[in-house]
Amino acid sequence: MSQAPSLDDLLADLESTIAKLADGKAPLDELVAAHQRALRFLTEAQARLAQLRARADETAQLLSE
Repeated sequence: MSQAPSLDDLLADLESTIAKLADGKAPLDELVAAHQRALRFLTEAQARLAQLRARADETAQLLSE
């Protein structure tokens, strides 16, 4: 089983996909596919960030006890 990409990898993929969208020079079908990839990357990055925040909150709570 392959390991999920890191948050940094997801953000890098999102950034490069957004750059492709911003360029706007690709054919429409490629731009639509890039938009769909960007949405997947964004959703995954937001979920990963929420997990990291929860872990940080747990750690902070343990340290304050």
